[in-house]
Amino acid sequence: MSAKILAAVLALTSAGLIHAAGDPAPTKAGGKRPALAQALRDNSEDVLGRTVFQSLLGEFALQRGDLELGVTAWADLARRTRDPKVLARATEVAAFARQYELALELVQAWLQVEPESTKAKQSLSSLLVLTNRLDDLAPQIAKLLDEDKTNLPGNLLHLNRMLARHTDKKAVQRLVDRVAQPYASVPEAHLAMAQAAISASDEARALNETAQALQLRPEWEAAVLLQAQLLARQSPTSAIVSLDAFVQRHPDARDARLSLARLLISDKRYPESRIHFERLLKEAPDSPEVIYPAAMLALQQGDTQTGRRLLEKLLNSDFPDKSTLHFFIGQIEDEQHKTDGALAHYQQVTVGDQYIAARSRAAQLLQQQGKVAEARALLQDTKSNSPSEKAHLLLAESQLLRETGQGKEALVLLERALVDQPDNVELLYEAALLAERQGRPDLLESRLRHLLRLRPDHPHALNALGYSWAERSINLGEAEILIGKALKLTPEDPFIMDSLGWVYFRQGRLPEALATLEKAYAQRADPEIAAHLGEVLWSLNRQGEARRLLQAAAKQHPDNQVLGDIIKKLLP
Repeated sequence: MSAKILAAVLALTSAGLIHAAGDPAPTKAGGKRPALAQALRDNSEDVLGRTVFQSLLGEFALQRGDLELGVTAWADLARRTRDPKVLARATEVAAFARQYELALELVQAWLQVEPESTKAKQSLSSLLVLTNRLDDLAPQIAKLLDEDKTNLPGNLLHLNRMLARHTDKKAVQRLVDRVAQPYASVPEAHLAMAQAAISASDEARALNETAQALQLRPEWEAAVLLQAQLLARQSPTSAIVSLDAFVQRHPDARDARLSLARLLISDKRYPESRIHFERLLKEAPDSPEVIYPAAMLALQQGDTQTGRRLLEKLLNSDFPDKSTLHFFIGQIEDEQHKTDGALAHYQQVTVGDQYIAARSRAAQLLQQQGKVAEARALLQDTKSNSPSEKAHLLLAESQLLRETGQGKEALVLLERALVDQPDNVELLYEAALLAERQGRPDLLESRLRHLLRLRPDHPHALNALGYSWAERSINLGEAEILIGKALKLTPEDPFIMDSLGWVYFRQGRLPEALATLEKAYAQRADPEIAAHLGEVLWSLNRQGEARRLLQAAAKQHPDNQVLGDIIKKLLP
C-alpha cells in the first residue's frame, strides 16, 4: 500500500468511516456517519485514489461485519465506475447482505457493460431464483442453455441443483419442463424433468421421463439408478429385477451393484446381497460406503468375525462416525462376554444415535461388576439433548437400582421424574411396575389409568392393570376385558395369554384357564407361566403332572420367586 493510500485510509479512520478493530461502528441511531461522497472528496484528489479508497472502505467494513457500509461503498463505486469487476463484486456483496433488489439492479448494469458475460448471466439467474421470480428466470435459463451448447448436457442436469432452494416444487417443475422440453432428443433433458417431477411428488411423470431418457441412452447408469429408486417405492422386486439385469450386462457398474446389494438387504435376501458386497469389497476395498453396509450385513448374518474385521478397518481409517463403530464393536465384545473390552468401546461412543444406549449398557456392565456407584455416576453425568433421552437415562438408573435391591429408591427416582414429565408413557409404565413390587397397588392403578388415558391401545399397560386385579381377585370381569383387548392387539404374546389364563383361574373357569396357559407355555417356557399352569393342574386334581412340570421348571429357574412360592404352597 502506498504512503498516499495509507494516509487516506488513516484519514478515513479518523473521520469515522473506518474504525479500529473492536470499536462499535456508529449507527444511524448512535451517531452521524459522514456522507460517503463528502468523505471521499475530503480525503482524495484523483479518480484512482477515490476508487482505491472506496474499495478499501467497502472491504474493511465487510471484514468488521458492517454490512450496511460495505454494501453502500461497493454499490456507489459500481454505479460511478461501471467497471465490470467492480460491478461483479458489488453484486456479490449485495447478494451476501440479502439486499436482492439492489443486487438485481447491479447485475443488470453489469450485463449492460458485459452483455456476453456468462458469470453475469449466471448471477442474474441465481438472483431471480432467490427472489422467487421464476417467470422472469425462464427466458434467462433458456438463453444460457441455447448459448452454451457445448455444455448443454451438464447444464440441463444442473437445473434442479440451481433451483433446489425454491420451496414451490410445482413451479420449479413447470420451469424445468419449459426450458428442457425443447431438447427432447437429449437424454439429460428427460432426466432433469424426472428429477423435478420427483421433487414435486409426481412419481408417475418421473418414471415416464426416466424411461424416455433410457430409450435415448439405454445403458446410462445414472438413469437406471433413478428408475430403480422410483420403482423401489412401488415394488422393491421390480427395482431389483431392473438393477440385476443392468449389472449382468455391466459387471463393472459399481454404483448400480451397490444399490442392488442394498435393495436386496431391504428385501431380506441376505445371501444374495452378500455375494454382491463381496465383489464390491474386492473392487473397492477402502470404500466406506461399501465396507460399512457389508459389515452390518455380516453381523446380521451372525458372522461376527467378518463384521468386526470390517468395522475395525473403518475405525483405523478417516471414517467420520467413529462412535457408531465403537458401539457395534462394543456389542460384539458384549455378546462374547468380554466385559472390559465392551466397556472400553461403549465409553468411546460420545455422539450420535447410539450415545444414550451405549452409556446405559456401560452402566449395566459396571453394575454387574459390582461398581454400582460408578454406574450411577456414569448415567447421571451423561448429557441428554431431549426429554426422551433424559427419560431413557432415568429408566436405566431405576433398573440398576431395582436389580441391586433398591426398589424403593428406584420408585422415588421415577416419581420425581414424573413431576417434570407427567405424560411420559415409559416412565408411567415403569413406575407402575415398581409400585406393584413395593406393595403399592393404589399407585400402580393410578399410573396405569393415566397411561391408558394417553394411550388407550397400550397392550402392556392393559395387561398389567388386568393382571394386577387378577392377582388380587378383584374387578375380574373388567380385568378380562382389558387383557382380552391387549391380546387382540398382540395375539401371539405368551405373557398376555398367561394373564388371561390367570383371570380364568380366578373366575373358576379351569378348563379355559388350562387351555390358555398350555398354549402360552408352549410358546414360552417361562417360570411364572409354569407356576400358573402348575396351580391350575393341581386344582384339576392332576397333581402328578403339576409336580413334574413345577420340578422341571425349578431345575431351569431355581431362583425364580413366583415359581418358588407356588412350589412351597403345593409341594411342602
